[in-house]
Amino acid sequence: MSDNPAFDRIQAELDENSVVLFMKGSPLMPQCGFSAAVSTLLSNLQVKFKSVDVLQDGEVRQGIKEFANWPTIPQLYVKGEFMGGCDIIREMYETGELETALKEKGVEFAA
Repeated sequence: MSDNPAFDRIQAELDENSVVLFMKGSPLMPQCGFSAAVSTLLSNLQVKFKSVDVLQDGEVRQGIKEFANWPTIPQLYVKGEFMGGCDIIREMYETGELETALKEKGVEFAA
């Protein structure tokens, strides 16, 4: 446990889920284009992931920026490791690097 309750909640999500997308809204109802883009890329790869709607919790919304020292949302984590925001994830997807990284980390894909 840390002195920061938001960090504790963020870490708990990372500990409990292989792939976590901190986003605005949900995959079915994204509240920003960048969040929609990353969610769609993961869905296209048929990756099982947990989404966390930062708009529902102001502490997590601010805390996630400090947690990764990354100023924007969405943020993608795989096996607890910060992978990047929308531009990085989009580029990784286009080059095939995202799928390779997910497989190397043993991430579960839909059948």
